[in-house]
Amino acid sequence: MFYVRTTKTASESTAVQIVRYENRRKIIVSHIGSAHNQDELFALKQIAAERIAQTSKQRTLFSGNSSTSKLVCLNKCEYLGFRYGLMREVINNIFARFKFHLLRNKLLTDLVAARIVEPSSKLQSLKFLADFFGVTHKHRELYRQLPKFSALKTQVEVKTLAIAKKEFNFTFALVFYDVTTLYFESFEPDDLRKHGFSKDNKPNQPQILVGLLVNNDGFPVAYHIFEGNKFEGHTLLPVILAFKRKHKINTITVVADAAMISVENTKLLRENSIKYIVGARIGNLPLRIEQIISAKLRKQDGATARLSTEYGALVCGFSEKRHRKDKREMELQIKKAEWFLKNRPAAKRPKFLRTADKTKYALNAELIEKTKSLLGVKGYYTNLGPEISDELIIRQYHNLWRVEQAFRIAKSDLQMRPIYHFKKYAVEAHMLICFMALAVCKYMEIKTGKSTKAIVRILKSATDARILNTINREEITMRSVITEETKQFLNRLGLRY
Repeated sequence: MFYVRTTKTASESTAVQIVRYENRRKIIVSHIGSAHNQDELFALKQIAAERIAQTSKQRTLFSGNSSTSKLVCLNKCEYLGFRYGLMREVINNIFARFKFHLLRNKLLTDLVAARIVEPSSKLQSLKFLADFFGVTHKHRELYRQLPKFSALKTQVEVKTLAIAKKEFNFTFALVFYDVTTLYFESFEPDDLRKHGFSKDNKPNQPQILVGLLVNNDGFPVAYHIFEGNKFEGHTLLPVILAFKRKHKINTITVVADAAMISVENTKLLRENSIKYIVGARIGNLPLRIEQIISAKLRKQDGATARLSTEYGALVCGFSEKRHRKDKREMELQIKKAEWFLKNRPAAKRPKFLRTADKTKYALNAELIEKTKSLLGVKGYYTNLGPEISDELIIRQYHNLWRVEQAFRIAKSDLQMRPIYHFKKYAVEAHMLICFMALAVCKYMEIKTGKSTKAIVRILKSATDARILNTINREEITMRSVITEETKQFLNRLGLRY
């Protein structure tokens, strides 16, 4: 029985040999050659397998499959399972681009990889890494290192920012900011985990508030953690100022939603030379301002108007598509109000009803007319000068969905919540792992045009079967055929397999 054997030489090349075993002794039958790279190694193994087949008439295992022709027939094989070899290689390659190896913490990067592929608890992630990546970490190593992870936050953000600059031409000129809440599987609050307004509809469970900064591609560049009862409007300035000081930025424009706006916020932003584009709640504007806006826009699709206010310039735009949507929603609300008047159910009072006391209700005609005048109108506050067109301001605000998309990836694909940790350092470690995983996923999404879910599916389709030669106890790995879809995906990432 002949076998193909590889061994490292003194010159760091890989020697390929044909060997046989006699009385438990290894006998070298033929030296095929030495390989200096993977392509040469694969070619030499093929030559060795073909020579065995020609000289000994020994049939190859899985004959007809060129990718596995290097294996020779064994009297007895044992299937050991499979691993995600290609997945691990691709993720490690992306980690190298981020230079995460310079963090000198392999456990952290392995937990990030597990979060991308199979998000679960930290202990379950260790089991996944051992079973499907062939990487072993002891439980006590996790407990020992977890408190140290949060100290790496600044280094991680610096490396992530370097990727944004190099790969996506990020210049600090424009960032997008939003917040979300993450709830805990607990009912006991503490100094960090507190009850507050929940975006996850979990008002009875403590939570934290997370602020995220992304570029115009949705690639994350920084994040901050706040107490669960923090008002989101009070997070904007600390996050932007910290980002500005850390990177010594002279000019920056932040785009955020309407919840971030206040007279105090706009004043402080201007004092700190920060430009802003923030959503405006035009339904709360005085009637006089609304009438001016309506007259200027004249309900022409694409029309814009600009007025001076205490929040800065108010830029408004009219959209025919939004008008149809707003009108449809208003009509439904009016029907709901009319039904309420007829049936008087013990339910919350609808929008377009007014009341003098708790027993008498009537349609609020004034509110209906006010709403009609603003159908199809959307407003934005900014301190950018008139040299920046209204159309560009509106277009940049519409890119705010990139932050919402990043949160959806983190919450859905990476299962960032619920959080099961209780100690502050563990919560911070969890957030660091999720941020790193989000950055890697967004990098692959932008480069390939695929969603995170599709990326994981594509990479999981290529598996490495593990077969044990029970004669010499050698483990043989066989990779499944790489599909055309996977090859195209790898090409877009600049990888070749």
